[in-house]
Amino acid sequence: MPDKPAPDASRRSEKSRRAIYAAALALVAETGYPKTTIEAIAARAGVGKQTIYRWWPSKADVLMEAFLDLGEQAAARQEGARADRQPDGIPDTGDLAADLKTVLRATVDALFDPAFEAPARALAAEGLVNDQVGRQYVAKLLQPQLELYVHRLRSAQDTGAVRPDIDPRIALELFVSPLAQRWLQRTAPVSYEYTDTLVDYALHGLAPR
Repeated sequence: MPDKPAPDASRRSEKSRRAIYAAALALVAETGYPKTTIEAIAARAGVGKQTIYRWWPSKADVLMEAFLDLGEQAAARQEGARADRQPDGIPDTGDLAADLKTVLRATVDALFDPAFEAPARALAAEGLVNDQVGRQYVAKLLQPQLELYVHRLRSAQDTGAVRPDIDPRIALELFVSPLAQRWLQRTAPVSYEYTDTLVDYALHGLAPR
């Protein structure tokens, strides 16, 4: 009898990791963050509880890593679909308004992607009352995205499209923060027209010229 090949431990671990990611995202969408437990994630993923604790110290770490992985997969698909996309994720065509509108429209699509929306809402809401989740949400997810806007606005300053005395970190909040608030609180509809208007208002101001 020929010897059977030994099981590939790395492949088995990756399969388990993917199952845990999927279970964590599904549970937080279905039951919310407070009711999602390590035990429930393990049962849903078909792994032992100790398998999860071997890789992550808490459910917050599991969920955040799963969510970040979800975003990376979406970005990879988008990268493959768009040959003109810049490596840093923000286009720089020389037209700042058009570039910001393009990015914000893509953000609207992501915010209402069924796979993304429920866990994103759960983690964002939990981050407001849970310091650990809030710190991770900002450091691992929000801040890297904001830095992309800072980089693009600084590029616009270099070309004279934005005043040199503007603080890019404050300026980006003129269009990013209203979108996030409207999406999270559902105070009004979110659309391409809305995000285009945010960019127009932010770049051209409200005062008559």
